[in-house]
Amino acid sequence: MKIGNFNLMSYRHLPDDFSEKHDSIYIELPSELVDSELMNANYNEWLDELEFAESVGFDMLGVNEHHSNGYGMMPSPNLMAAALTRRTTDAALLVLGNTLALYNPAQRVAEEFAMLDCMSGGRLIAGFPVGTPMDTCYAYSANPSELRDRHYEAQELIMQAWTRPERFSFHGRFNQQRNVNITPRPVQRPHPPVWVPGGGSVETWRLCAENDWVYCYLTYFGYLSGQEIIQGFWNEMKELGREPNPYQTGIVQFVGVAETREEALKMYAEPAEYYFNNCLHTHPRWTQPPGYVTEETARKKIFSQVQEAARRGQLSTSALSELHGNTFEDMVDRGFVVIGSPDEVAEKLREIAISQNVGNLLLIPQFGNMNRELAEYNTELLGKQVKPQIEGIFANEWEHRWWPKKMESPARPQELAQ
Repeated sequence: MKIGNFNLMSYRHLPDDFSEKHDSIYIELPSELVDSELMNANYNEWLDELEFAESVGFDMLGVNEHHSNGYGMMPSPNLMAAALTRRTTDAALLVLGNTLALYNPAQRVAEEFAMLDCMSGGRLIAGFPVGTPMDTCYAYSANPSELRDRHYEAQELIMQAWTRPERFSFHGRFNQQRNVNITPRPVQRPHPPVWVPGGGSVETWRLCAENDWVYCYLTYFGYLSGQEIIQGFWNEMKELGREPNPYQTGIVQFVGVAETREEALKMYAEPAEYYFNNCLHTHPRWTQPPGYVTEETARKKIFSQVQEAARRGQLSTSALSELHGNTFEDMVDRGFVVIGSPDEVAEKLREIAISQNVGNLLLIPQFGNMNRELAEYNTELLGKQVKPQIEGIFANEWEHRWWPKKMESPARPQELAQ
């Protein structure tokens, strides 16, 4: 079992009445609500929290890409990962990831990921997301009907750029490159492992199954909402005759740990309510552009987490309370956040991993408006008391073929400074 620390970097300073006065945290977030001077402190704190996670035993540090929003303040996850290469030495760097269809030409992704792999000494995990409708179709005005075709072509260009030793030409529908010969090439051979984040679509299951990549379900609403999606992936794998290696899947889970369950319920209520009621506050008009969802996925009645978040956000307070709840107790009951003592959390995470056959847990111990002190308290308990109880799951049954191959003797930042 591999345990990651995934930091969304949500904006911490929204007003208390944000979700009442504003339609959406995506696309329409008023610029005056985002204080750049506060972001100076926040970015440094978030990096400190990720570095701290390595020091207490986490296997990987996760960052991702979002645009024009307050849900995730990382328009460039590569910048965050580059900063992490200088002050971390062992943890894998999970960049989940670069939205391929938004890069023109896509070889830019090949170059920057190769740089990160060299800078980190072979610790990069390369993420190839298709991207949310808000990030792609509205913030960047990408044509939704072309999005997946652009993604597929971009990944082909990147793979060739990483693996073909000679200079070559690439003539695609969207990328016409006369001379492709990137420098440097990745440290890892033939290339860094590829993980693909998904929100729930048949095509992404198939993409990962056919290319032998890791499928990561980025659920907003916890392990219970992810059961059917993960099972759908395993069904696709079975149809293609592939082995059910648990390390080929990952799932995101919000977690709050304290000495006792009662303490945890008190400590994590405010940041959880802030996150689920504000950071996921997205209007439906930004979540479903025509052509974004394919016919096959629509016929299977698979609804994305983005749509679900927007739908819940538009419910009246009474209806929301009845259906899913605005309160922290409801969030815990429905698995949005796993809460408890170290032993209780370890037991629940073990149950999730085994029942869903998931070998990579991307835990989120910093969420909403949580301050650094609480985030590091949560992270330390997870790393030192929870992780040792669950990291042995699957260890003697399967090989993790999608884990970075770090250099044997990479340069250390402190050595370079001498």
